[in-house]
Order: sequence, then C-alpha cells, then structure tokens
Amino acid sequence: MQSTMAATPASLRDRLDRRIFNAIWSRNLVYNTCWEDPAVDNQALALGPDDTVLVITSAGCNALDYALRAPRRIHCVDANPRQNALLELKIAGIRRLAHEDFFAIFGEGYHPRFECLYLERLRAELSPFAQDYWDRHANWFTSRRGSFYFHGLSGIVARVARGWFRARPKLHAATIDLLSASDLEEQRRIYDERVSPLLWGRGVNWLISRQFVMNLLGVPHPQRRLVEAQHHNGVAGFIRDSIQYVCRQLPLTNNYFWRVYLTGRYSPDCCPEYLKPANFERLKSGLVDSIHVHTRTVTEFLKDTDERISRFVLLDHMDWMSSYYPDALREEWEAILDRASPSARILLRSAQTRPEWLDALAVGPGNRSLRETLHFHNDLADALQPADRVHTYAGFVIADAPA
Repeated sequence: MQSTMAATPASLRDRLDRRIFNAIWSRNLVYNTCWEDPAVDNQALALGPDDTVLVITSAGCNALDYALRAPRRIHCVDANPRQNALLELKIAGIRRLAHEDFFAIFGEGYHPRFECLYLERLRAELSPFAQDYWDRHANWFTSRRGSFYFHGLSGIVARVARGWFRARPKLHAATIDLLSASDLEEQRRIYDERVSPLLWGRGVNWLISRQFVMNLLGVPHPQRRLVEAQHHNGVAGFIRDSIQYVCRQLPLTNNYFWRVYLTGRYSPDCCPEYLKPANFERLKSGLVDSIHVHTRTVTEFLKDTDERISRFVLLDHMDWMSSYYPDALREEWEAILDRASPSARILLRSAQTRPEWLDALAVGPGNRSLRETLHFHNDLADALQPADRVHTYAGFVIADAPA
C-alpha cells in the first residue's frame, strides 16, 4: 500500500496565510492557558506509577494536572520556547512560593509584587531563555489591563472580547449571571433569553470568521478549512454551536476554561487542579519533579531519547501538518511508533470528527495506514467527548499503539 498523503497545492492566499501564521507563532506566547480538558484526558489515559508521558506543553496546565496522578515521568515538548518558559515559571512558583502568592499570579493573573517575587525567588530557577523572556514580560502580571490572561495571542482575543461585552451592559450582566447560575435549568434560561439574542449577529459572525483572529487563537488556515468542510455554517456556525452546547448542556460552575476567557481570572472554586491548595502542596512535595521540559519538536525529542513512552498527548497539531507538511507528519509518526511501549495509549484532537489523514498516512515497514496500524477506542472517545468542557474540537481520538 502506498501513502496517499501529499502536500496540498498552495494558492497565493494559502502561502500568505501560512507565512503570517508562522511569523506570529514563532515570535509570541500563543496559549496562556491550556484549551483541552484534562478531566476527559485522565479518564482516557488511566495514568499509573509506571507510565512515562509525552505531552505537548501548550501552557503547561494539563501537564501539572497529569503530575497529580503521579506517573513516573512527564516529558513536556514544545517547539515554541515561550510556551515552555511559561511552564518553567509555574514550576518555579510551585517550588518557591506559598499558595497565596501562587494563586494571585496564576489564578487571579495579577500580583502587585510579582516583579519583586520574580527577581528574589523565581528567576534563578529558570533556563536562560525563560529568564530573558520573563525579564521582558514580568509586567504582564502587574498590568493595568488587569490580568496575565489578557496577554499573549489568545489573551489579546480575550481582552477584545471583554471590551466588547463591557460595551454592552445588558449582555455583560447576563454573562456574569450565566457564570453564577445555580443549576443547568437556570443556566439554559439565561443563555436562551438574555445572552444568545444579544450575542450573535452579523458583526460577531464576521469577526470570528476572520483568519487573523483564528491565527491569534492558534488555528492555522488548514485547520479552518477542515471546520468549513464539515459545518454548513462555516467557522462562525461551528463556534456558535460549540458555545451553545457549553452554555446549555454543561454546568458552568466548574468550567474554568470559559470563565478565565470571559473574566480574565479563575476563582478558588473554579480553577485548574494545580491551583487548588491541597493539590498545590502535593506538587510542591515532589510530584512536580516528574516534569521535564524540552524545547524541541516531537520528532526531535523522540529520536534522541532512549525511553519508552506509554502515554502520548498530542493535541491538534497534526491537522495542519497533514496539509502543509505530510512528510514531517509521517516522520513524526514513525518516531512515535518506534519509541512507544507496547499498547501505548495515544490521545489527539482534530477539527474533523474522523481525521482523514489517519486513513491516508501510511507508516512502518508494512506501509500500512495509521487507521490499520493503531487500535482505536471509538466507543470510549464518543462516551467521553460530550463531557468535554471546552468543546471546540469536533474530533477526539483515543488509540493504542501495536501490542
């Protein structure tokens, strides 16, 4: 069997979009918080003390969540050194700060004495790149804009969204009431009667359909095309359906993903697990030491390690690689299968319900498609995905490497 994967012929617009995305991504912190639900991941991963995990770093929140399950080792791999610098800062804060200060920094996104704490307690714990980065961006935690979570690329979008909501007092008040609804019935009523009629209109639909906004959120043009191909109302319709599902089907009382995006901060009762006092102390007592940070591509890391990896958390980066860099994607999968322990569990997300590249990409000595090579747990994925509090990915894939 020959692979049918090939680079999509790029139009002038495609080439321009790719160049803009790469320029933005390579110079900025893209994600200031993780946008994948670790509560769903942990049910799929079933981490144990013998597991060695590879996870793409993103903002590091989920790696800290996995560390609370006490696996043997967690390798956080990201080609963007700014994402790793953020995780390094969190690890340093866990080791060197009291919970009150740590929550102010990463829960509230604001600490008036951050620059002093950084210089006195945190900076010496960081790599040279991270030191240089936070030397220049320490003011993000003392900013007049009110929160670290309004900085970085995704933070820019959150800041614009906050300003737009505040310019519409009725919608802003309805959103606050939505986040504090006592039960799902009240939440649905507030959304249907007070939020939805004011939220969705031509202006919003136009704005969220712009590729520049997608770039700020870390969504390149190939991934946008995948959404458009399977949703009859395009990107705007997909986003609207996702938000409607979150607001009508899932309780917002524990949905810290959308809370931080809408308000710029977490609350003590609605925050990632690593920010809770008891979990913070568990990480400080030694669990955080299982995390190792690597500024490399997944392929580079896997080719240079002798370790067997039993759990892979690969996020959604393969969507755009399948379109623009199919040879690099094939090389990455060869490295994954080479270093995977028998029956290693692999998680990934996609803009497609059923990612087509899993059928098209052939790997291994037998040149078999990934769909034939891996063992897929579609029933488990289908059962878990409805509870995903983010709900911005159409596809959730759970698969095992060959035994």
